[in-house]
Amino acid sequence: MLTSARGLSVGLWVMITLMVVSSVALFRSSNDRGGSVVMWLFSPTHQRLYEPMLERAGSTVQTPLDISLLSIAAIERKMMSGFFAGLPTADLIEVERVVVGRAFTGPPESIGFLDLTDRLEDEGLLDQINAPSFGPWSSGGRIYGLPHDVHPVMLGYRSDLVEAAGIDLSVVETWDDYFEAMSPLMADHDNDGQPDRWPLAFWPTQLDNVELLMLQGDGRFFDDEGLPELNSDRNAELLARIVSWCVGPGRVAADVEDFTANGHQQRMQGFAIGYLCPDWMCAIWKENLPPEAAGKFKLMPLPAFEPGGRRTSVRGGTMLGIPKDGERIDDAWEYAKLLYTSPQAARDLYAETDIITPVSALWDDPVFDEPDPFFSGQRKGRMFIELASGVPVRTSSPYNKRAVLLVRDAAVSLRDYALANSAFGAESLETESKRLLSQAQIQIEREMARNAFTGVSR
Repeated sequence: MLTSARGLSVGLWVMITLMVVSSVALFRSSNDRGGSVVMWLFSPTHQRLYEPMLERAGSTVQTPLDISLLSIAAIERKMMSGFFAGLPTADLIEVERVVVGRAFTGPPESIGFLDLTDRLEDEGLLDQINAPSFGPWSSGGRIYGLPHDVHPVMLGYRSDLVEAAGIDLSVVETWDDYFEAMSPLMADHDNDGQPDRWPLAFWPTQLDNVELLMLQGDGRFFDDEGLPELNSDRNAELLARIVSWCVGPGRVAADVEDFTANGHQQRMQGFAIGYLCPDWMCAIWKENLPPEAAGKFKLMPLPAFEPGGRRTSVRGGTMLGIPKDGERIDDAWEYAKLLYTSPQAARDLYAETDIITPVSALWDDPVFDEPDPFFSGQRKGRMFIELASGVPVRTSSPYNKRAVLLVRDAAVSLRDYALANSAFGAESLETESKRLLSQAQIQIEREMARNAFTGVSR
């Protein structure tokens, strides 16, 4: 492959050039600041939350805030065009985790976001925010974004069916315990050769849930130096275990989609009993399931992979960053604190979206202790908060998205191998799991080596 003098492929430079050119018109139309602090965000829900908050705040910040709602793709294109080409960006950019890694390609001086570490420390916020929540927004030990959320994960389950069967989940600690406890619900009443109900909604094709479970089990795709370690022994063991749930006579999992009408119908039918449920998923269920779903579900900590192991994981995430070449950095910082760290922001965020704030100093707010009728009166806010400090720390590597895709592909291939070879137990899959992950390791190393900044060597 042809490469430039700086080690980047010619193809990549062409893509960057086209990205810059295609963004010029957008910059011209959207960056006529008129004396305002300009903010880009991608969520209409967030915009609805912020506008009344800003009205209540009055003149806390003298410079007005101009919010522009853009797609995630548009924010990525404009953000990276600004960082690469020195074009103006917004003063505040709300960025989703899948996108933000690209901003951390290269040495620290090339990162387009303002280093917030000293500001956070000087104002006492570093100790007031859940430490693991900084992970995706940090690079080289420095923090470049204010976290919007924690997104701990619990197991949401059909409590009406579980309790009708006389099953006590309070004694469940591990995944093995859970699957054993669920066995009475796996009867085949319609005689089709398959259980009428499955204990868990999970499938190897589910990109986010593969990552979620690997993280829960202390697997990781990059080490502390940002070098890939997809083929670690722990990753191979975990991948073999979760794929074994989906094959053979001992199969315990089924493919249920998260956001489709068919998936919601299967939830109501009890096709699967348990679901991997981050805090924001609670609001998705309330909005999309029929009213009679209320009171049929409860939440519990995730079963651990081993006794004493982690009982939660994490999925998704958003940060608020300040471009370091912005015109109104101090005003942008004041708005960032207002929208992300104020008590009203925490209350509004939870009431509207079921998302708990990462600001641990606000976790004693009574809003998190309110019973939720949908979840059978559970005080789910407090339950998520009790797990928040235990969420796994995640990498900010620009190659994480690619690594997760490669591991997901390995999971799919491992299931195919299991079916073709009637190798259904986790132990019988570990050798092939290691081989597939080693192939993924070679692939990610090759891709990273093409970049002069992230080139890897062993």
